[in-house]
Amino acid sequence: CEDPGCLKACPAPGAIVQYSNGIVDFVHENCIGCGYCIKGCPFNIPRISRVDHTAYKCTLCSDRVAVGQGPACAKACPTQAIVFGTKEEMKQHAEGRITDLKSRGYANAGLYDPPGVGGTHVMYVLHHADQPELYSGLPKEPRISPLVEAWKGITKYAGLTVLGVAAGVGLLHHLVMGPNRVSATDEENAERLVRSDRHDSA
Repeated sequence: CEDPGCLKACPAPGAIVQYSNGIVDFVHENCIGCGYCIKGCPFNIPRISRVDHTAYKCTLCSDRVAVGQGPACAKACPTQAIVFGTKEEMKQHAEGRITDLKSRGYANAGLYDPPGVGGTHVMYVLHHADQPELYSGLPKEPRISPLVEAWKGITKYAGLTVLGVAAGVGLLHHLVMGPNRVSATDEENAERLVRSDRHDSA
């Protein structure tokens, strides 16, 4: 996704990253295995491993893409059902496939690139683009949950505001009233208790 819900939901710094080319990747060393990424993803893509209890998803072979190669699945596909390139190249490629499908009687053929998450970097040419749920439950209008948006958005800043106000009140108290001091009587009582405690244990 251009606007990944998994990244917004993740509480672990550096566990999910989005590279400049748009690929969203998981850094397993930083993952705490909480599963928030699953809740944040409108496509229900990430999975928690039962072996190491960290999150996994397809990385689009980010290591291969970084050195100018395409993902392994695209390279291995014998029918070129999976292709890789820039978003514009893929949209042009999709137009040709959609035209072909429509000429074969699939009137609702189209490109699945939902705007609800800012568009996706993985797109599908569907025979029935008006019913994406037919294809492994693809959501028709994927949206990031308002709870996910809020917990690192409004709530985060509200929490920081409360923390700032509390710190300000503490500073104001220190300036106006001065630091808290222990009275001489309380200090004497405390010393007496410590002495009697030592005497009892001896």
